[in-house]
Amino acid sequence: MSGFIGEYEATIDAKGRFLLPAAFKKQMPEHSMEPFVLNRGFEKCLSLYTSKSWKPLFSELAKLNDFEPNVRQFKRYFLNGATEVEQDKAGRILLPKNLMDYAGLDKDIVLVSAIDKIEIWDKIKYQEFFETFSPEAFSDLAKQVMGGEKIKDQ
Repeated sequence: MSGFIGEYEATIDAKGRFLLPAAFKKQMPEHSMEPFVLNRGFEKCLSLYTSKSWKPLFSELAKLNDFEPNVRQFKRYFLNGATEVEQDKAGRILLPKNLMDYAGLDKDIVLVSAIDKIEIWDKIKYQEFFETFSPEAFSDLAKQVMGGEKIKDQ
């Protein structure tokens, strides 16, 4: 399997560190001690990329035309706060204060698979997100994103 699967709760300690869940560590590539890139998510969460998943994304960004105002604006917003982070010997990752503030992270967090990255959410905000999203709205979204066709076995 290429990518992540699962949802796990964790706690941020007084120094701003959290322990990467063992289930996610098992899903990491063999070179999992490489640094990660931590970035602002599209919603008020953080995105944790492995080096392997960040490099192609960064390469695609580098190919975009800086003479286009929308490109410059997107790059500034998307890369704003992107920070290389590493696990310490205990398997903890230190969250920079500016990124914690952006996502409203304090103590209780949820780490959620997003295929090529792990999203880090404040636990209460994450719960509220799903409480306000009805099954009907999810069904409509699925139809928009996935189309009306059945997903074929690959």
